[in-house]
Amino acid sequence: MKKKPAMHAAFAPKGIRLPPPAVSSAVTALFAQGLALHQAGRLADAERIYNQILATRPDHFDSLHLLGVIFYQRGDHAEAVRRINLALKRSPNNFLALNNRGNALVALRQFTEALASYDRAIAAQPDYAEAHSNRGNVLKELRRFKEALASYDRAIALKPDYAEAHSNRADALNALECFEEALGASERALALRPDFAEARVNRGNALHKLKRFEAALASHDHALRLRPDYAEAYSNRGNTLHETKRFEEALASYDRALALKPDYAEAHSNRGNALQELKRFDEAVASYDRALTLRGDLAEAHSNRGNALKEMARFDEALASFDRAIAVRPDFADAHFNEAMCRLLIGDFDRGWEKNEWRWQTEQLRDGKRRFSQPLWLGSDAIAGKTILLHAEQGLGDTIQFGRYAPLVAARGARVTLEVQRPLHGLMGTMSDAVQVVAAGDPLPEFDFHCPMLSLPLAFATRLETVPSTTPYLVAPEGKTGAWRERLGEREKPRIGLAWAGNPRKELPGANRIDGQRSIVFERLAPLFAVTGCEFFSLQKGDDAVRQLRDSEWRQGIIDHTDDLDDFSDTAALIENLDLVISVDTSVAHLAGALGKPFWLLNRYNTCWRWLLDREDSPWYPTARLFRQDATREWEPVIARVAAALSDHVRAI
Repeated sequence: MKKKPAMHAAFAPKGIRLPPPAVSSAVTALFAQGLALHQAGRLADAERIYNQILATRPDHFDSLHLLGVIFYQRGDHAEAVRRINLALKRSPNNFLALNNRGNALVALRQFTEALASYDRAIAAQPDYAEAHSNRGNVLKELRRFKEALASYDRAIALKPDYAEAHSNRADALNALECFEEALGASERALALRPDFAEARVNRGNALHKLKRFEAALASHDHALRLRPDYAEAYSNRGNTLHETKRFEEALASYDRALALKPDYAEAHSNRGNALQELKRFDEAVASYDRALTLRGDLAEAHSNRGNALKEMARFDEALASFDRAIAVRPDFADAHFNEAMCRLLIGDFDRGWEKNEWRWQTEQLRDGKRRFSQPLWLGSDAIAGKTILLHAEQGLGDTIQFGRYAPLVAARGARVTLEVQRPLHGLMGTMSDAVQVVAAGDPLPEFDFHCPMLSLPLAFATRLETVPSTTPYLVAPEGKTGAWRERLGEREKPRIGLAWAGNPRKELPGANRIDGQRSIVFERLAPLFAVTGCEFFSLQKGDDAVRQLRDSEWRQGIIDHTDDLDDFSDTAALIENLDLVISVDTSVAHLAGALGKPFWLLNRYNTCWRWLLDREDSPWYPTARLFRQDATREWEPVIARVAAALSDHVRAI
């Protein structure tokens, strides 16, 4: 969530202290008049009076200072800094001027200088709560969130009823991913000030991260009732609509934010994200470009721009965008990981595998990182005579694909334990006698090193020409294969297995979006059933598949034994009795390939990196044939090509 922090304790002319009357009663009276006009919002009249004082008293501190305030209020932040600097030459330790100078520097995004100004204000007046809170704001901009939190805590210790500091504290806690605490801090701010729109937005951001999306929307909407011109609330409201896949509504919310605040870089960037989801990639890039014109240091916009360019197959430009994101923020894990996916897709395995290690620092995958006391093995340590744990990560298909490396690790003289998801336990045990297979959740033996499975290509320095592609490397249990052979009887026609949907893997953010692109509904396979001379078998598990088959007019065209498939060894045994598998990008495709069975992949246009580009074959699976969407991203032409190829295949047998 991107939210530009509000500078709640910014310029407050009513807080200015009047000079002592001993100087000049006439000047004092005139300044009091100017100050009253300033507080009433009559800036031009106040400016006239301040300048009138300075014509006779060029060193009048308060007039110099408040002229700087007026320039800030008009948006001329550079001139505000210049004027306040003139005032500070007369009174270098005035904490109010130092605080206001810091706020003007923040508006200029000169955060290091702003921090120094707040520090000087606090040194001059240690109990100045507003300066502590504003110091926290600039520390947030510098991504020093823990220090920001400490500054807010100090402000609250000095002024417990300081609603702005409680709200800003919630914002820092959101950045630190302490969402329950952030919600509590927002609630405390609102208990002090129920009409506090910024606190409503910070509350909405916390609720969003807690996946309480309807409550988050309600909080943002409440903020907008309090402040109809609150651009940040519209943008964050758009983020919540985006997360709930209401992309058109999200776009409208971002557009409303930008109508109110055309120079709002984060809203332009968020708008680009919504346009990407709507597959309006040219417009998305234009939106990111606008964001970056306004704020060239917006790392998220650079990275997301790279993703949009990748979708458009403009890979060199995409990589350049990821590089710019990383230049702005070297520890930006998402940008490194996005670069990895792009490099692997174009076949740059040399740099791709190395960058892929950043996955463990992304919000999407970091919770899945295993934290063992034993060292990580990435190929350089000698492991002969040692025990190494290889452990599955991410999906079932990944485990099948990268399980091929386990015997190669054993060939280096190691004792190998392979931990896999329970449905794969029986099947993966057929791979090699040199590999001990355990199911996730079962006790692990003692080991000396560990390696997650998607790090194995890095450990083996895998390149396109060195992919370990010998198949089969998995074998269906003979007893189960024989049982299916007997059950299916004499083969009279070619037998074709079908799988049309993946696992949405709801536990991973963004996985549903990918699954929506790779999966299809059963009805779309109808052209295949017009091919005569073959039998079709369902390999699609899940309640949704059962419903689709039950409700389809083509249900009589496919044989469904999936109720009898308890784990992947059962599915493998059934596949061994088939002639061909046709599948979307899911674990069934990987299983067929690992068994050495011919399979045809229905591949989305924005393909997963493992299937590479512009290929009908795969270096990972010699028996694969790929049928890819064209730029229209429609499935009908793909299935029509598959149907024609299947007809040729049947005739050739």
